[in-house]
Amino acid sequence: MLKGLGNLGDMAKMMKSAQELQTKMAQMQEDMANMTVTGESGAGLVKATATAKGELTALDIDPSIFNGDDKEVVEDLILAAIKDAQAKAAQRAQDEMAKLTEGMGLPKDIKLPF
Repeated sequence: MLKGLGNLGDMAKMMKSAQELQTKMAQMQEDMANMTVTGESGAGLVKATATAKGELTALDIDPSIFNGDDKEVVEDLILAAIKDAQAKAAQRAQDEMAKLTEGMGLPKDIKLPF
């Protein structure tokens, strides 16, 4: 089709690939808003659920840990569960991005903006 135009055919192909990547990234971001991960602490006594984008959506606390004397322990368990959920969300996002970039023929460790 663009045979007589030299490298312009390659440029058109590259532009099409860039548009395809942009579309797939938008879909991936939408999908990540619906993916969830759960972080835990205290052997499951506190659980935090977040989207793969890192937005905290739920917190489940076993009632057995509520004791007025253990307020600081409970706070630490809650923070630990949230941090665990956020770390899992970040890893999930990274894994999804690697799938997308590999599918496009890009290096899996390429850093693209979210």
